[in-house]
Amino acid sequence: MVDREQKMSGEDSLIARYFRPLASNPGALGLGDDAALLKSDGDDLVVTTDAIIENVHFLADDPPETVARKALRVNLSDLAAKGANPAGFVLTLALRDAEDSWLAPFAQALGEDAAQFDCPLLGGDTVSTPGPLMISVTAFGRTPAGRMVHRDGAKPGDRVVVTGTIGDAFLGLDILRNGAAAPGLDAAAADRLIDRYRVPQPRTGLARAVRDHAHAAMDVSDGLAGDLAKLCVASGVSARVDASLIPLSAAARSLMTEGRVGIECLLAGGDDYEILCAIPESSLPTFIEAARSAGVAATVIGVIERGSLPPTFVDGAGAELVMRRLSYSHF
Repeated sequence: MVDREQKMSGEDSLIARYFRPLASNPGALGLGDDAALLKSDGDDLVVTTDAIIENVHFLADDPPETVARKALRVNLSDLAAKGANPAGFVLTLALRDAEDSWLAPFAQALGEDAAQFDCPLLGGDTVSTPGPLMISVTAFGRTPAGRMVHRDGAKPGDRVVVTGTIGDAFLGLDILRNGAAAPGLDAAAADRLIDRYRVPQPRTGLARAVRDHAHAAMDVSDGLAGDLAKLCVASGVSARVDASLIPLSAAARSLMTEGRVGIECLLAGGDDYEILCAIPESSLPTFIEAARSAGVAATVIGVIERGSLPPTFVDGAGAELVMRRLSYSHF
């Protein structure tokens, strides 16, 4: 008797072996249909999609576990910044080879994150490619009707707030590439920075606080300076940021003090996946406390101002910083 899996196509066999065990949500239909079923139950559905590509968003020798986590988490970061709670995701894989040594740990890590963030796999597609490995995730979230937080609601007087620390992912990538940040950094600090690049920490625990208090929000994916500029353009405002208030890790601050990296690199490097938001002053204490309760630091770094000029960044003495580059660009 021929084993059932042997009768399957290569794609069907791959799905059955690695990904069907992850599809525990009834709406996934066991990954045996052409579509999934996601019940809306009266909420608005929020949809976001991001792809990560080998040697663009992750390195060819990055562990498959971290590639899986990054692919899902960059999308969860977008949902959190919209005030949305995860509801599920679909996955597209473009693979050169279907090797168990890569796919097994990839699928295991993806399943662990899907469970941790309550964001089940609902379906997807697998294709073969001669080019670089590509993983694309489309994630779905839920908000109460009409409550998704947009980029375009920032108002003059709102405080500019950012979560976590900025620039660590840029430094982690720089270390992996043996750049200026690598020499002399102790192993533990280097590992922490590399982990920030490989495995983002989506601020899903802050979704409700963002939804309840932010006039505008987005996640920091392409660099704090450039992403703030995008938020300001969408809202028709400007902003003034005190760069000395921008939260930095001890390692990043030490590298700046030594002159090995500049503030512009940290603000424009990208891959932070923190939440950037405009919070009215009256809501600031409540938002900061909600962040603290969620185990996330939230820092006021500036203020939204009237006008249409790009955001201004100043140093601790009030002198304007000249920013030659605001963000990472794909093109």
